[in-house]
Amino acid sequence: MAATNLDQLLGSVPDIVKMLRNSQLGAYVYPVVAPEFSNWRSEQWAWQHSAVLFDQSHHMVNLYIRGKDALRLLSDTMINSPKGWAVNKAKQYVPTTPYGHVIGDGIIFWEEAESFTYVGRAPASNWLRYHAATGGYDCQIELDDRSPMRPMGKPVVRKEWRFQIQGPKAWAVIEKLHGGPLEQLKFFNMSTMHIAGHTVRTLRHGMSGAPGLEIWGPYDQQEEIRAAILEAGKEFGLIACGSRAYPSNTLESGWIPSPLPAIYTGEKLKGFREWLSADSYEATGSIGGSFVGDSIEDYYLNPWELGYGPFVKFDHDFHGREALAALDPAAQRRKVTLAWHPEDMGTIMASLFNPDGDQYKFFDVPLANYASSNYDRVIDAAGKTVGLSMFTGYSYNEKQALSLATIDPSIPVGSEVRVVWGEENGGTAKTTVEPHKQIAVRAIVSPVPYSRVAREAYAEGWRTAEVA
Repeated sequence: MAATNLDQLLGSVPDIVKMLRNSQLGAYVYPVVAPEFSNWRSEQWAWQHSAVLFDQSHHMVNLYIRGKDALRLLSDTMINSPKGWAVNKAKQYVPTTPYGHVIGDGIIFWEEAESFTYVGRAPASNWLRYHAATGGYDCQIELDDRSPMRPMGKPVVRKEWRFQIQGPKAWAVIEKLHGGPLEQLKFFNMSTMHIAGHTVRTLRHGMSGAPGLEIWGPYDQQEEIRAAILEAGKEFGLIACGSRAYPSNTLESGWIPSPLPAIYTGEKLKGFREWLSADSYEATGSIGGSFVGDSIEDYYLNPWELGYGPFVKFDHDFHGREALAALDPAAQRRKVTLAWHPEDMGTIMASLFNPDGDQYKFFDVPLANYASSNYDRVIDAAGKTVGLSMFTGYSYNEKQALSLATIDPSIPVGSEVRVVWGEENGGTAKTTVEPHKQIAVRAIVSPVPYSRVAREAYAEGWRTAEVA
């Protein structure tokens, strides 16, 4: 009998790691939005030098949470403190399992009294839906799932459109659209503005230190709103950003989007695995990269390892509180950016044009990830694994291959490490993997967020820095 839930599916396979590392899901697709409107290089350049319009209407789950227990549901499931949170404020929501491992993350918008919206990837949404259904909370849940990865010509409709206007000239575009000055609220505060005769909701956001907005409204208004933004932005150099460049912006800003949800083992999570379907994100997702764990627990991460340590507040009860309280934050791996050596990158790229030489794993640009969750080994000079590289690509702004990683706390910024690029034994059976050979790429441990200033300050590190 075919499995109907994740727990049954896991019980039918001898090796969870092997199952996920050989998933036939295919490439992770940012759906519906055109890959490029001009070219991905110019689109990356614009978010640092002029302005861009991001279309976020399709690749994220919208989960609407309404009712008198909505806030309690969120407080019980997030490491963040609920203190000081109020209507018209947003939070980066981070839930952990009872064992203290991260499930995922997303943004929670507190839009009205007893009315919240979660926007993000499926794992955190699924965790909220499960507890709303089983935890005795007096609240209503409405799921507006992400658009299909491959619509195959069928019409796609969401409940809301969602855009961002970002870049150093973004606020000039915003005020032109609004028809006058608009208050620059504090980060993650919400308000409204006017566009083309419509009142739209706003979230104060920003990239590279420049103020910007995330905006949203009813889906049937999206074409009119989009056209108005592009017209108003012409004089400021604003351009639309396609789905090819869009996800690479996190390489510069420093957010790791897709750690493996840490829910595949543990008796306390059995009910959740039974609730998850056999075709859920967790059941069909894939793991890619050179790190091969002995067990699936080797891929689990705690908040400090992903840079969420400052969010952990023990002023409220939440799933995982006791486990996290037992950890020493200073002993945990920490999030960094890795700047990959240009010469080694040249070797990888050159293998495409050498029919008689070694063929290395294809490094796509601007985003080189080839699985739902990416785990490449970070090693020291002796070949010891000292961390995990988790999100990889190329920044045209920095002229640099970069990855976001979590590494041992003893390794200082400026050290040279190596990232093992490619999979073992010629590669797994994932459809995104071609036969190839692994290569150890030199990389400099750099700050998060990454910047040219930081890289140039450690320029000598290519030749002199050693792993502590």
